[in-house]
Amino acid sequence: MQSTLKFKAMDFDKIFQLQKAFFNTHHTKDITFRKETLKKLKTILKKNENRMYDAIYKDFRKGRFDTFLTELNLIYNEIDFFLKNLDKLSKPKKVKTPLNLQPGNSHIYYDALGVTLVIGAWNYPLQLTLLPMVTAIAAGNTCVLKPSELPENTMNLLEELINHNFPSNYLYVVAGGIPETTELLKLRWDKIFFTGSPKVGKIVYEAAAKNLIPVVLELGGKSPAIVTKTADLEVAAKRLVWGKFINGGQTCIAPDYLLVEESVKPKLLQLIKEKLEEFNYSDGAEHFTSIINKRNFERVSSLIDKDKIFYGGKTNEETLYIEPTVLDNITWDDAVMQEEIFGPVFPVIGYTDYDEILQKIIEGEKPLAAYLFTKNEEEKTRLLHLVSFGGGVINDTLMHITNHYLPFGGIGNSGIGSYHGEYGFLAFSHQKSVIDKATWGEPDLKYPPYTDKKMHWIKKVM
Repeated sequence: MQSTLKFKAMDFDKIFQLQKAFFNTHHTKDITFRKETLKKLKTILKKNENRMYDAIYKDFRKGRFDTFLTELNLIYNEIDFFLKNLDKLSKPKKVKTPLNLQPGNSHIYYDALGVTLVIGAWNYPLQLTLLPMVTAIAAGNTCVLKPSELPENTMNLLEELINHNFPSNYLYVVAGGIPETTELLKLRWDKIFFTGSPKVGKIVYEAAAKNLIPVVLELGGKSPAIVTKTADLEVAAKRLVWGKFINGGQTCIAPDYLLVEESVKPKLLQLIKEKLEEFNYSDGAEHFTSIINKRNFERVSSLIDKDKIFYGGKTNEETLYIEPTVLDNITWDDAVMQEEIFGPVFPVIGYTDYDEILQKIIEGEKPLAAYLFTKNEEEKTRLLHLVSFGGGVINDTLMHITNHYLPFGGIGNSGIGSYHGEYGFLAFSHQKSVIDKATWGEPDLKYPPYTDKKMHWIKKVM
């Protein structure tokens, strides 16, 4: 999409100031108001499901089933989670008060941050834009949304659904591209939430730092999948194929590459081939998403080494289709191992020494996700204790993202902060510490004049 900067900078500032003024009325902090907003949002989304299916299909041929499963279902579940748990989450939490602060009591209060900015990603243009907004609403904030401009039809529909149904001083969608995002980043938000690449994440972080704005950065990286000789290979093949190739491989937590023990590699590769043929990811299949645009099509296609194709390799520039492709006999120095693939290309590296490949992962950037297929408890323990990564699954892929009771986020180059469920509520809240002291019964130990006797008792009670 060619951005023409629809709005002037003063228009963005006007929206920002309107939202700031509305937040200062304290209306958004009311629990009933938050719940009613979430209910209204869910009703609007339900009513317009077919339009969302059509828009996202036009953008990159993503089918209805996948759109519901990987986008709308997660949003609906997040809304339901907050409707059920918001009273408890927002209630001040009583904590222990040490002896030296008696008589008194201590609480943590959960304050809304204020005016927030959510910058969404193109690969899951509904989920990765609306789910953070849901969280911002639940925590009592106002929110400006900047969806990705690449899935243009979805962006325009989001603009219509939000801007026509909610007041702009509360929720507002800015449609556009890089110029709009650049202008938005100049404003002094109370929180910025960004999902995207580490490269753009650094730009967002730098802009936020100028105004000391706290951020959540959900980025990516090369997430490994490991299969050991003790794994259930049938299960591993099925779950790896699904997790790698769903959404056309354009998933930030997709297994980026496969490390498999040499003794079982031939059998696993054969099973992966059988699953790929069974699932039928052909050009035009409703359950296989196209690449988002020509630039990404060319980038991903260039990573396919024709001499190392085990399966797949076909491409169609007209439909932006890349066949699920498995590359064998890959080394750590190959081009496909130098960057996050973000497409349906699956490089495979065989190994004989488990600790050696764990060390290779450790030496690289910390990945957003990691997956291990094994029945060996010691292998599980070594991965979990030695390797730093955002989150993961043992004997499956992707599914940790669906659990509201787990934080979702990266570490190091793969992100800052986390969200989902209670962790999202905390990300969009300030935890305000308060001690409520009684006005009676206070010893005078902390007040001058200071004496050896007071020092003696201070050492006892502090």
